[in-house]
Amino acid sequence: MLPLREVRFEFPEPQPNRYPWNLPALQQLDALAFQTTVTFLIGDNGSGKSTFLESVAEAAGFNPEGGSRNASYNAAHTDIHLAQGLRLVWNRKALSGFFFRAESFFAYANYLEEIGGFSSYGGRSLHHQSHGESFLSLFRNRLNPRSPSLYLFDEPESALSTTGQFAFIRLLKEWANSGRAQVIVATHSPILLAFPGATIYSFDYAPVMPVGYAESTPYRLTRAFLEAPDTFLHELFREDDEGEF
Repeated sequence: MLPLREVRFEFPEPQPNRYPWNLPALQQLDALAFQTTVTFLIGDNGSGKSTFLESVAEAAGFNPEGGSRNASYNAAHTDIHLAQGLRLVWNRKALSGFFFRAESFFAYANYLEEIGGFSSYGGRSLHHQSHGESFLSLFRNRLNPRSPSLYLFDEPESALSTTGQFAFIRLLKEWANSGRAQVIVATHSPILLAFPGATIYSFDYAPVMPVGYAESTPYRLTRAFLEAPDTFLHELFREDDEGEF
């Protein structure tokens, strides 16, 4: 049984006519259900997927900058109060979990440096590793579900090589097989989206809707480019700048 069953939108009336309440994907959304162990959130820049995930993390009690419920540090971030309009419906409350936010990962690594908290991260400072290595070090060493856990990832692929993304998929499989972890990932990666049996929600639609892997924009555009890069780039570079993909 998954810890988190559904996120319901219960915004105060009237909703503010400003970001993020004015995003089309969120304006017409009443609830978002989670029925598979791994769920992906996709959408173009500014569609609201990361904002939604950050707000779910805050509503679940995680530090909105990233970390566990016990992580106590601050980083520059705009408080948009979206979490106040969300209600999390639990099948069983997650006893542990983690929110990974690529954008503020450096601040989180600084926090660990200050408290000397690297024993759960392989015993090595995240600052003494490459960007991608530090991501994988956190994923491999810190996230070991021993009780019902909720893992939230905002663009975990941002520092990962192709092989690093394959390593992350392997970790997704291990967490799914444990029967104790639920994973929600905001991503642009067609590699991660290939994870079997996952739900993919697209924030490019209003309201948000599920799509299949082959229908997802990251997959379609990446496949179109790899099949005919010269044609794709010719269209992209047209002087009239009217090419659409």
